[in-house]
Amino acid sequence: MRTRHREPQLLGNEATLERMARILAARNIDPADAAAIPDGPEPFCPLDALPAGIPPRYQAAVADHPTVLDWVREVSEAAVAPSRGARRQVATGPSLLMAGVVGAGKTYQAYGAVRALVQSGVGVRWRATTAADLYADLRPRPGVDSERELAAVSRCPLLILDDLGAAKASEWVEEITYRLINRRYNYELPTLITTNLAIRDLRSYLGDRVASRLAQMTTRVEFGAVDLRRRSAAA
Repeated sequence: MRTRHREPQLLGNEATLERMARILAARNIDPADAAAIPDGPEPFCPLDALPAGIPPRYQAAVADHPTVLDWVREVSEAAVAPSRGARRQVATGPSLLMAGVVGAGKTYQAYGAVRALVQSGVGVRWRATTAADLYADLRPRPGVDSERELAAVSRCPLLILDDLGAAKASEWVEEITYRLINRRYNYELPTLITTNLAIRDLRSYLGDRVASRLAQMTTRVEFGAVDLRRRSAAA
């Protein structure tokens, strides 16, 4: 019977050190240099990752409207830690409805508010969409689970819903808007909503059910009738 000879196996820390030595040798790394590499992951700054979710035009947005800054403070104070010692996360909080003409700075303030929240030290999972894009994404079509997408948007801890009222009104649009707003109303999920409609006109466009919930869940602020885009272009 032929005897098979095996190399002795290293156990525990010895095996780990042996594997590490082979890896370093394959990469032409001196073990002395490797010892100087600090343990643990690189420090993570949430502000570094923030631009990935913000359109280039608004990456330097700064919220400076007093009502918007009050909203940031209230949402930050309502943030909770999921476990002891963990970073506080946005979970519930008030919502804000910003109304005004095109170019008044509503979208700028909305993205600036998200940046201000991150700068305050709280964690926040958020999404941003225009109402028109949302309706386009949710229209039934083959291969798309519209219900799942609506649920994901409805449950997001923080949502920017831009240009509410810009899409053509219909029963379907009213129903989708109601389901979205009703979910966020029931679970007290902070929502930043912008609209070009005057607040007094929201009811006729959105219907009584949506308008009623918006009245209860949001602080409403009307921006002055100054198109900042035109004023900037003129300057």
